[in-house]
Amino acid sequence: MNICVFLSAADLDERYTGPAREFAELLGKGGHALVWGGSDVGLMKVVADGVQEAGGRLIGVSVDFLAHKARPGADEMVITKDLAERKAQLLAKSDAIVIMVGGTGTLDEATDILELKKHGQTTKPVVLLNTAGFYDGLKEQFRRMEAEGFLPVPLTDLVFFAEDGVSALAYLEDRAN
Repeated sequence: MNICVFLSAADLDERYTGPAREFAELLGKGGHALVWGGSDVGLMKVVADGVQEAGGRLIGVSVDFLAHKARPGADEMVITKDLAERKAQLLAKSDAIVIMVGGTGTLDEATDILELKKHGQTTKPVVLLNTAGFYDGLKEQFRRMEAEGFLPVPLTDLVFFAEDGVSALAYLEDRAN
């Protein structure tokens, strides 16, 4: 399975890098390919290293203004002209989506895929990996949106909230069968 991971390119502390490394190892050992933003820095590098070291494939999708940070030695690397094309390519090359910790770019990617799911434009499974409670506030906001009628479909149809990489991958593999 080609699993797209939206995540930060920032250098983060062990409470985020440790679980990310573990998840990456699960992906690689499971024979899955990582589809990611292509950067060879920060948390993106940690995950790409873990997947590759565990035998998984790397499919990067970078953007022209970040091409200098693209990972050398990826199995495939696409350079897009802008962020919108990058998101489209990430989704086109993936079978499932995992949202890991990140900043505004990760949040943009997350809400974009959830909006596509809401409107029936994709049926790809989406997991929000809530490492160290990072997305507790967002999870609460989504629940409020659902309770107050802002979501026309049940929240459980849009996204699965996982507290660890094992449950995230199990959910995706279950949906693939």
